[in-house]
Amino acid sequence: QEKSSHLSAALFGEDCEISHDQLYELLKYAALGKCHNATQPSWCRIYHQRHLAGVVVIVLHEMSQLHFYKFYLQFKHLRKVFQHRFTLTPWANFLASLYGEAANLKPQNTAQGLTSTSSQCIPKSSDLQCDPIIRKYGEKKRGLTSYTLTLEEQKKNDYPIKGSPGCKGYIYTECDQQRTDSSPLFGLDCEMCLTAKGNEVTRVSLVDAQGQCLLNELVKPESTVLNYRTRFSGITKKMLLPVKTRLSDIQTRLKKILPHDAVLVGHSLNADLQALEMIHPSVIDTSLLFARNEGRRFKLKFLAKAVLGKEIQCEQKLGHDPAEDARAALELAQFFIEQGPAKVAELNLEMLLTTEKLAEVSQKKAVLQPQGCRVQKQLNEPPHLSKPCFLDCLQVTGQKPLLLGRQEMDSSGLCQSNLSTSNKQILQRALEDVPLSTFSIIQFSLGPEYLASHLLAGLYEKVRSKLTDMLTIYAGPFEESFCLKSVKKEFGRCGPIQSLTVVTETYQPYVCIQYEVLEAAQLAVESLNGAEVAGSCIKVQRPITAAMLDCDVWIKELELDVENEGVIYVAGLKESLTETDLQEEFSQLKDLETLFLPKDLQSGKHRNCCFLKFQKSQSALDALEVINGWTVKGSKLRSRNALASGHLWRWIWQVNHSNGKQGGNILHEKMEQLSDSEQDLRKKVKKLDHHIKKLYRSLQNNTLCIVLFPGVN
Repeated sequence: QEKSSHLSAALFGEDCEISHDQLYELLKYAALGKCHNATQPSWCRIYHQRHLAGVVVIVLHEMSQLHFYKFYLQFKHLRKVFQHRFTLTPWANFLASLYGEAANLKPQNTAQGLTSTSSQCIPKSSDLQCDPIIRKYGEKKRGLTSYTLTLEEQKKNDYPIKGSPGCKGYIYTECDQQRTDSSPLFGLDCEMCLTAKGNEVTRVSLVDAQGQCLLNELVKPESTVLNYRTRFSGITKKMLLPVKTRLSDIQTRLKKILPHDAVLVGHSLNADLQALEMIHPSVIDTSLLFARNEGRRFKLKFLAKAVLGKEIQCEQKLGHDPAEDARAALELAQFFIEQGPAKVAELNLEMLLTTEKLAEVSQKKAVLQPQGCRVQKQLNEPPHLSKPCFLDCLQVTGQKPLLLGRQEMDSSGLCQSNLSTSNKQILQRALEDVPLSTFSIIQFSLGPEYLASHLLAGLYEKVRSKLTDMLTIYAGPFEESFCLKSVKKEFGRCGPIQSLTVVTETYQPYVCIQYEVLEAAQLAVESLNGAEVAGSCIKVQRPITAAMLDCDVWIKELELDVENEGVIYVAGLKESLTETDLQEEFSQLKDLETLFLPKDLQSGKHRNCCFLKFQKSQSALDALEVINGWTVKGSKLRSRNALASGHLWRWIWQVNHSNGKQGGNILHEKMEQLSDSEQDLRKKVKKLDHHIKKLYRSLQNNTLCIVLFPGVN
């Protein structure tokens, strides 16, 4: 589901099954666009991929469509908001499959190799000509003025420009003196928090050319803080409580400190200047200085390690140190100016970055593999892709995927249980971190106590039993000598019948009819209850069991399901009619978008019903009035709103044609155990649905969000 419609998927009825590879195609293109040979998915289309704010995959660990339909009423938000619903063909661990076999490639260098350049990493002189740094600056050394951004480059990269409409009220540093190659360099970095206004500065650091810290101040935001981003900024509510310094104070101090020919250096410095609401005419941006292909950028942390041999932004520390980052950016600019473009190109940073990522993945696999991880090679497991997978590609492009869950997922695709982490904690972390990541995988779980195989078997039997009851109707009473053939014909006009038996235990005979589709059973109840059939005025009803007491609620909710919006069910068709015949018959109906003719999944024969999908809900309602009583090729049609037009009808067919018989004593024991925990399970699922609702509402517009029920196998 996208929070703004950029995804087009024409899947309906039988087409609602997609393979693992098709899901992979969608995620890869959504995350990477045309980079790394990503192409539009073969089964749907994403328009304006570059406008996607991010991709969020919510994985409901070891839950399957069984859980979705068992707790259909509890998944209130999920079924109302997510309009596309697909069956996934079975495959091995989803998370592992996202990573492919990239980690099995042997890195040419160890992690330590990033701090020095071995001879085998130095590219040939012919290769240097293709390096984006050489293409941009040439091979010769130049002075610092050659590396400051031009006015056009500043505009292109969203720098605040004097006189531009978006910079009203911004403070000009008044550093208007002509720059020379001996002008002083100053490193600048800010930490920001998210407020009602947007990004606001909470800390500012300025260092001089010798690395001396000239300014390192906490700043009180003007607006209410929505997210302190503590993990990245290091700023907490407690730290800012005593702070009196405001943005205007910092602006004044910076104007006083900077000489008139100062050159500011920073990594993606545009964001810092925008947050400071200041305009400075002469800047060196290290994220653009160390040029890459296709507009991608190296992270400051990587450049500091690969070029300077320095570790910054260590995970052990709480948040980034802006003084450390400002100093690192400054030293990188100084290295580039002193050594020249050719020396920088010889570092072969692209190769070093790829090697570092693969080494990280390889090390994590080596450490975790012996400890009984969840990823197992199975005999029936499809082969992984041999090329680096797109999550590795994401990291190479500087986009670190966010992986959160009870299973402690990491970039190797492996995981270990950490049962102390609750779904609520995962949600809180996701609410903070998802807005900062372009690709996120969030994994929720019911807990192992609810996923035991014996409980799943009991759960399956309950769902199978309920669906069977919903597909079944009892009709009667009939006369002793009633014509069974005419009863079958009349009820067959409501839809395909799976079985019909005569009930003889009653004073007068009744018939028990089990349909193949939910709409047929509902149509029979609505249109034939109280009607005269085979010479008798009959009553039509569903079985009365404890599980069926909320049947009417189910029917109502299924009608309102977003998947059935604008879809109607039509029965009474002759089985000899083809899809082409029906397209011709129904062509006069306004706004008809798709026609779906179900068929027996074993024999392949068409059934005597179809589904019609309209572009507008009102057009579907209008069509209902027209079609009821309509005659096509001598057959009188009946119709109603769809209940299971897409994904559900296929699943019902599979459940009804599976063997539901198990040992009586064993099954009885399973059902008893399930009843004890089912109330708790309902509450858990309802809470899970609320978590998904909360996370979904926090997403930016134009975010592609996918919820997976991966199942146990």
